[in-house]
Amino acid sequence: MRPLLTLHRGLLISLGLLVVCSLTSRAADWPQWRGVDGQGHSSATDLPITWSEEKNVAWKTELPGRGYSSPDVDGNLIWLTTALETPADPVKAKERLKANTGGQPLTLLDQVEFRAVCVARDTGKILRDVSLMTEKDPQWVHTLNSYASPTPILQDGRLYCHFGTFGTVCVNSATGEILWRNTELHCMHENGPGGSPVLWKNDLIVMLDGSDVQYVAALDKDTGKVLWKTTRSGELRSDPQLKKSYGTPLIVNVNGQEQLIAPGADWLYGYDPATGRELWKMSYGMLGFSITPRPVAGHGMLFMSTGFMKPDMLGIRYEGQSQPEIVWHFKQGAPTMPSPLLVGDELYFMSDGGIFTCLDAVSGKEHYRQRLGGNFSSSPLYADGKIYVCSREGVTHVIQPGKEFKSLGNSDLGRPIMASPIALDHALFLRTDKALYRIEKAK
Repeated sequence: MRPLLTLHRGLLISLGLLVVCSLTSRAADWPQWRGVDGQGHSSATDLPITWSEEKNVAWKTELPGRGYSSPDVDGNLIWLTTALETPADPVKAKERLKANTGGQPLTLLDQVEFRAVCVARDTGKILRDVSLMTEKDPQWVHTLNSYASPTPILQDGRLYCHFGTFGTVCVNSATGEILWRNTELHCMHENGPGGSPVLWKNDLIVMLDGSDVQYVAALDKDTGKVLWKTTRSGELRSDPQLKKSYGTPLIVNVNGQEQLIAPGADWLYGYDPATGRELWKMSYGMLGFSITPRPVAGHGMLFMSTGFMKPDMLGIRYEGQSQPEIVWHFKQGAPTMPSPLLVGDELYFMSDGGIFTCLDAVSGKEHYRQRLGGNFSSSPLYADGKIYVCSREGVTHVIQPGKEFKSLGNSDLGRPIMASPIALDHALFLRTDKALYRIEKAK
């Protein structure tokens, strides 16, 4: 029994992570991107390993519009964001594309309507479809992105929906009533909104790192008013395309102090979440931009990827130090979009191109790299003692944690999965580009 006990203790360490949950007061069952801890861990049990359209699907609900945000859950209410898109006139689109200095494949619209959709957890019935705001001639988004990619936050009967430069909206989750709306914070995303918000006490914190301006800001969760706004201080490269980023911050207890860990282009920052005061910044020592993966923390360390072109996975020690420092790099198979996952002493990550890697978290030593195939954007989930990773092709791989690779099975829904999976009780919830599924063992 000792090996099992050792593994159990390791899992407890990874679940604790010395990370301060970014939600106070009464948190929802699944309140934010990557769960209660923001790290991709779930306490769900007895989950299925395989499924199909005809097997182990409790319900499937077609969703309006297009959005890649993950679901939030509170009791019987599942909330998601989406966007209804009106395509741009071809002549008008051609003119606007001249401003696309990044040369990326883009989606251009004449109008986008941002919406929040509520689905019943038990039946899959759509309970509410709330129009939040409309934007004429919106900024373009990358074809691998959507206008509703940031995952909202659900707490104390309020849903906080963030859409980057387009604005942030607070909704009464019981009635669908809009409580406040803020459209003051702007940047040029270049590829559309990406980073999700975090909630710390009364602060709803967002990061807007565009090709033009880069800053972190906090809104009053009760009124939507700006509480503080801090410009990034690190020197950036001259090319505007190398200044943008799409990160999601993490609240971490650093040497007894709660800090906002906020990755941006070329620099990792630590802020006081109460005031926005910069506490420290650390250079990656290399090119780092368009950072989408959310950091994870544990063992007194942070683990993060540096973004596009030349991604590097970093092990950064902060415990017992006034200034965090990089203690290891790992270049092979580092992701540009999926976030890493820490389970016990092992760090797992999936490259965009389908390579699954396991490292010793503290030393950065490689245990294995395994090619699964396919392409990946969503972040992995640890639930029921297993790792779930979903591809853009709609395939979910189930992997046994450990120092040697072991596949437990895979399932194909036949539609792209861009949103990160979630798990509650005995069910998985998977969002494809068209629908939301409740996956659980047939009764």
